[in-house]
Amino acid sequence: MIGRYKWSALSAAILVIALAASRGALGEAAADQWLTYNNGFDGDRFSMAAEITPANVGSLKRVCELELGDAGTFHAGPILINDTLYISTAHTTVAFDPRSCAIRWRHVYHPAQTEVYAVNRGLAYLDGRIFRGTGDGRILALDAATGRELWVVKASDPTRGEFFSSAPIAWQGLVFIGAAGSDWGIRGFMLALDVKTGEERWRFHTIPMGKEAGAETWRNPKTAEHGGGGFWTTYTLDPVRGELFIPVANPAPDYAPDWRPGSNLYTDSLVVLDAKSGALKWYHQFESNDGLDYDLGAAPALYRSADGAERLVVGDKDGYVYVLDRTTHQVIFRTAVTTIKNLGTRPLPGGLACPGPLGGVEWNGPALDPGTRRIYVGAVDFCQTIVAGTPQYIKGQFYFGTSQTPIASEGAGRGWVYAIDGDSGQTLWNYHADAPVVAGVTPTAGGVVFTGDLSGNLLGFDAQAGTLLFKYNTGGAIAGGVITYESSGRQYLATTSGNISRATFSASSGSPKIVIFTTGLDKDEPARISVPQEASTAPATPLDHGHALFSQYCSACHGATGEGSVGPALKGESSKKDLAQAIAFIKEPVAPMPRLYPNPLSETDVTDVAAFVESLH
Repeated sequence: MIGRYKWSALSAAILVIALAASRGALGEAAADQWLTYNNGFDGDRFSMAAEITPANVGSLKRVCELELGDAGTFHAGPILINDTLYISTAHTTVAFDPRSCAIRWRHVYHPAQTEVYAVNRGLAYLDGRIFRGTGDGRILALDAATGRELWVVKASDPTRGEFFSSAPIAWQGLVFIGAAGSDWGIRGFMLALDVKTGEERWRFHTIPMGKEAGAETWRNPKTAEHGGGGFWTTYTLDPVRGELFIPVANPAPDYAPDWRPGSNLYTDSLVVLDAKSGALKWYHQFESNDGLDYDLGAAPALYRSADGAERLVVGDKDGYVYVLDRTTHQVIFRTAVTTIKNLGTRPLPGGLACPGPLGGVEWNGPALDPGTRRIYVGAVDFCQTIVAGTPQYIKGQFYFGTSQTPIASEGAGRGWVYAIDGDSGQTLWNYHADAPVVAGVTPTAGGVVFTGDLSGNLLGFDAQAGTLLFKYNTGGAIAGGVITYESSGRQYLATTSGNISRATFSASSGSPKIVIFTTGLDKDEPARISVPQEASTAPATPLDHGHALFSQYCSACHGATGEGSVGPALKGESSKKDLAQAIAFIKEPVAPMPRLYPNPLSETDVTDVAAFVESLH
């Protein structure tokens, strides 16, 4: 017996047949495909693969490891199309064999402008093309067979803090992607582009102005111009109704709600658009006039309740999982998955907020088993204090108006995996992880749920009982996709590993790689494939080189120009440390700053980064 039940090949096969019959026309992937960031248009991340079960998951061993050669942030999730896996890093796109990790092609993007933030969360596929965004505001189309660049469009202005980090989705000749940059004070927008040409077909502004519906919710109209409302995850689509579900991020300035009076539509909202026209169909705002950075950071999953009602589930950075009725648009229930203190949307005297701005449900939201209607979600416990300040908009810099400080005594860096009944909202089981869980969660027809944590642990649970059956440390923080699929008659498990962002949690970092597992192997002796580090830019001077490296490795914590964020401000650092001291500090950092030397930063890299920091005034 494993957990509460014995899982047999026959019962798994029966479940697969039943699910295949019940999972309608919402664009779900078969067991030998992983079509979108969240597997299918419905966003449930459920895999029909059933060979790996609670009885054999403990025997998983590595087949291969693929070092991707673009160190830095690694939030992306793989997709599997026609027996080829595709993955993205901040600057590269790689196609490789799903059984051996052998590289089929690699495309390196060289930014045309200074990047706002070097991060990418994934790819879309349609009609032989791969689509992605960039940190300098471009959108690319690549030939899926060769990696050849088909088109590049500049669709935003990175000098204003606009860029594209989301994993797009593509359907019926259109690719959908929204601009990131809420924290830089952008005016958010969602785009639909022609897949063949990159030509813009429609645009929806998430911050309404003028005569647009909802503009009155910005009582001081001037604040809407830099009101936030960006995107940093993926999206969900109902192809039957042609409805596009887009999760909208926080208002700006982040922690100053009195600066922008009104409910601030459509920030912190799930917005539903007509996919063909971009027209607004309906919305639900989770936080009105948010002052705690409780943006909706993850896409919803669509499902039906036991009585056949159409529902959706979404996770929020406020620490709750919400289920909504798709007909009435009302909340059916909400279930807490983190520590909740000082509930509200305004900084309180003393400033303590639980969860803080890096807590709750992050860019990988809830997953769902459509057969059992069980919801599975990873979450982060992280409390912070919000210190009031005066907002000042400076083009291209973080637009906070306040600062925030992690409170270690209030659950900093804790991670959770929750299983929730999708009909009642009842918590069925939870697991306290070694570190925050921001990775994708993947339930399977074999009765196993997979995910990972920021300490690098790949985790496999009994879906029913919640028993941890498999744990393997990959050597790098898992902050992106964990997927499973069938290929050549065998089930494989592929995980991302290696990420330097979220270093606030003092978790593992590592260099970006893919690790593939399967059962039935005698030894854990993976093939290792690597590609050389390739600079994404060709800087003219050492200072330019230091700026490019700072954007890639440091800006997420310290701001694009050292203005500060979850990490301290670095402007004026030259008055505290000379160049030699700055170099020494980067080489031997104090936690939670990650160690980046001697890999991925070389001696020359460290010197150039230190020189750039010394130049910040």
